[in-house]
Amino acid sequence: MKAGLFGGTFNPIHNGHLGIIQYVKAHYAFETIILYPSALPPHKPNLNLASARDRLTMVKRAIKNLNGFQVSDIELQRKGPSFTIDTISQFKTIFGSHTRFHLLLGSDAFFDTPSWKQANRIFGALPVIVMQRGEKTDMEPYASFIDEHVSKGYKLKSDNIFVHDRLFPIRICNVPRIDISSTQIRNRIKSGKSISGLVPEDVETFIKTKDLYK
Repeated sequence: MKAGLFGGTFNPIHNGHLGIIQYVKAHYAFETIILYPSALPPHKPNLNLASARDRLTMVKRAIKNLNGFQVSDIELQRKGPSFTIDTISQFKTIFGSHTRFHLLLGSDAFFDTPSWKQANRIFGALPVIVMQRGEKTDMEPYASFIDEHVSKGYKLKSDNIFVHDRLFPIRICNVPRIDISSTQIRNRIKSGKSISGLVPEDVETFIKTKDLYK
C-alpha cells in the first residue's frame, strides 16, 4: 500500500489543508493519506492551541466524507513532545513492510527541519514530498538547502525530484494556492468574524459548540 503521512497542529484544520492533500493524493496515486494531529508540538509552544482531543475531533469531522483519508491519534497516545522521527518509526512498526510511506511537508516545515530531532534520519527512512504552493517553483533555494542541511549527495532531476544513492527521494510538488491559514481563522474568531467557507461546516459547528479560539 502506498500511503502519505501528513501531520500538524491542525489548529484548526481548514479547507486549505483539505484542498492540498486531495490534490497530492490524486497526483501521486496514494491509496490513503493518514492525518495525525500533534499532541505537543515542540516548535509551536505559544499558539492559542486547542486541546489535542478537540483538534483530533475536528480532523475526524473534516475528512469523514472524503474517500481514502484516515485519522490517527498516534501522537496523542505518546507522552512528551511530538517528534516526527518517532512517529514515522511507530507507523512503520504498526503497518509493516507492505506499506510504503511518504512524508508530506509544507515548504515552511521542510525548511525548518534542521531544528527537528534527528532530522537526517527522516530522509533515510522514507521519501519526502514538499508541498510548495503555486504553479512554479525556483529550485535553487531547495537545492542549496538540501546540499547544506540534508546531504551533499542529492542531485536534481528534471521533474522536481532530488535523488540520492543512499537516501530517499525528495519531491517538490506544486500544489494549488489556497490562501487560508489556521492563524487567520483563529484571528477571525477572536474578532467575532465569520469563518464560513474557511473550514468544513462540521468543524465550524464544533468550534462554535466548544467555544474555541475566543
